Amino acid sequence: MNRFWLVMAAVLGLLSVALGAFGAHALKSVLDSYGRDIYEKAVHYQMFHTVALLAVGLLQNAHPQLSFSGPGWSFFFGIVLFSGSLYLLALTGAKWLGAFTPLGGLAFLIGWAWLALVLLRST
Repeated sequence: MNRFWLVMAAVLGLLSVALGAFGAHALKSVLDSYGRDIYEKAVHYQMFHTVALLAVGLLQNAHPQLSFSGPGWSFFFGIVLFSGSLYLLALTGAKWLGAFTPLGGLAFLIGWAWLALVLLRST
């Protein structure tokens, strides 16, 4: 599973950079300041949690006796729900998409708490 998280981190990291560049250049004249702020927040949270996925893969590699799948999936679904809903909200203006953003935030919180529990139980 560690290879999966490492590959996922690489793919999501690539997407973070690509989406950030796309937002900064191609969408510069398309989005208003509110849309740009939302889009930038999506990129930042995606990258932060991509680094968390990278850590999950490295931790799984270093501690194969432990399971880091729970935190990994939480970070992954957090990226999809939080960043994904913000990207779509910024691009479409569909306010109802904002209802998914807190679910992604909750998934991020669960991922960090779960990661802490796995690490605390390992000692």
